[in-house]
Amino acid sequence: MNDSIEDPDAPAPAPGSRRPGGRTARTRAAVRDAVLTGLAEHGYPALTVEYVAEHSGVHKTTLYRRWGGVEGMVADALDLAGEDDWTPPDTGGLAGDLRALAREVVEGFEDPAGAAAPTAFVGAAFQSPRAADALHSFYTERFRRCEAVVTRAVDRGEAPAATDAGAVVRAVSAPLFLRLFVTREPVDGELADQAADAALAAVKAGVFTRRTEAPAAGTP
Repeated sequence: MNDSIEDPDAPAPAPGSRRPGGRTARTRAAVRDAVLTGLAEHGYPALTVEYVAEHSGVHKTTLYRRWGGVEGMVADALDLAGEDDWTPPDTGGLAGDLRALAREVVEGFEDPAGAAAPTAFVGAAFQSPRAADALHSFYTERFRRCEAVVTRAVDRGEAPAATDAGAVVRAVSAPLFLRLFVTREPVDGELADQAADAALAAVKAGVFTRRTEAPAAGTP
């Protein structure tokens, strides 16, 4: 569709649907950037449609029509964040891959300015069902991509064939997220390596191996 006739007031696309381009995409990106800035500066409770309109250059009537309000804009910003081309590390071995994944988590929150928006997204998920659904979708997709490190490890013989890849990659980041968002403790590279090494040891011990149910009595 030609940029000049795309409708910037069109409803925001549903998650997983084909994304529009041109002016519609630029409008959506401008709103996303304003939402990120607002979350970083003020947090979710203080984010307003007026703020997003002022910082995005998009009239608030359009914001209400397309997104319905702050909840919809926050959810769409998270949806956009999940549309990038990020891929998990490939160091050639499971130990290195898991450590690299854990260190990416730590590095993403080392700078307070850079960590403000993702931290606010997590906070928003506790206050908005739509933000919670969007955050769930974002991390579901992230973890799905990360499963490749375990799949490669199984192919190399580094992990049991029935290893639950999703459980492994979640186990790497879980202790780090606990400190970041629950106990509010600092995280660093040493803790990242510790989390990765613990997950690796569990993989080798078969902790994440899927168990098949035993056949019922009398079943051949």
